[in-house]
Amino acid sequence: MLHSSTVLQAEPRSATPAGPTRLVSARLSDQLAALLGELIESGGLQPGDRLPTEQQLAFSHGVSRTVVREAVHQLRSRQLVLSRQGSGVYVAPRPTHQPLAFDPAVLGSVQAVVHVVEVRRALEGEIAALAAERATRAQLAEMRRSLKAIDAAAAAGHDGVLEDLAFHRVIGEATGNPQFRLLLGFLEQYLRESMRITRGNEARRLDFMEAVRGEHRAIFDAIAARDPAAARRTAREHMTLGEQRLVEGGVIPLLHRKAAASPPSASKSIPTPRRTR
Repeated sequence: MLHSSTVLQAEPRSATPAGPTRLVSARLSDQLAALLGELIESGGLQPGDRLPTEQQLAFSHGVSRTVVREAVHQLRSRQLVLSRQGSGVYVAPRPTHQPLAFDPAVLGSVQAVVHVVEVRRALEGEIAALAAERATRAQLAEMRRSLKAIDAAAAAGHDGVLEDLAFHRVIGEATGNPQFRLLLGFLEQYLRESMRITRGNEARRLDFMEAVRGEHRAIFDAIAARDPAAARRTAREHMTLGEQRLVEGGVIPLLHRKAAASPPSASKSIPTPRRTR
C-alpha cells in the first residue's frame, strides 16, 4: 500500500479533458510496469523523482489500485524505485551494474516467440563456433548423450523441451566461457514456453521432427569436426528453419512474423512528477 496522504501533488497532467488513458492488456500490471520502467530508463523520470500516487496512476490508466501495486512491486524488484514510508515511491539512483531483465511479455504471446528465436539465432551461432574450437572430449560425449535423450523423449511421446535445452546448455558450457552458461541459464525461463510451442508444432508432422533431428546432428557433427564456420552456420540455420516451421505449421502467420519487430506500444500518458530538491 502506497502512502499518498503526505506526498507532494503531481502537476495536473495526470487527467486530461479527454479522460483517462486506459491500458488494454491481459496482464495490466506487466504493461504498466513496462511503461513506467521505460520512462525511468529513458530519462523521462529521473532519480529522485516521486512517482504519481497510487490513486493517480490508477485513474490515469483506468486500472485498479491492485494493478498499480503489482506494477510498482515489479519496479521495486528491478531496483528501479524505492519506497519512503509516509512519503511515496521515488525513482532510485541509477545502479552501477543493472540486472539483466526481459519484458515479461515474452512469456505470453506467439509474436514474442519470434523475438526469442531471433535472440537465440544471434547467440547460438557464435556459441556453437566457440564450442567447435574448445569442446573437450567429455563435453562431446555429453552432447551425444543429450541427442539420444531428445530421441528417447520423442519416442516416449514427450515434447523433449528439457532435453533440447540440455543439449544447447552443454554447447554453451563447451565454449569455456562461464558467461555464456549464465546467459543461457537466464534465457531458459523464457525459452521453455516458446520451445513448447515450437516442439508441439513440430510433433504434428513427421517431416518436421526428422528435420529437427537432422539439424541437431549437423550442429554436433560440425562441433565434433572442430569446424567453427560450419558450427556457426548450422546453429543459425537451425534457428531460422525453426521459425519457418512455425510459419508453415500455421502457428505464426506470415504477416504476423513480418510485423514482429514493431509491436504496439502502450500509452505514455503519465502524470509529470515534481522533483524533490
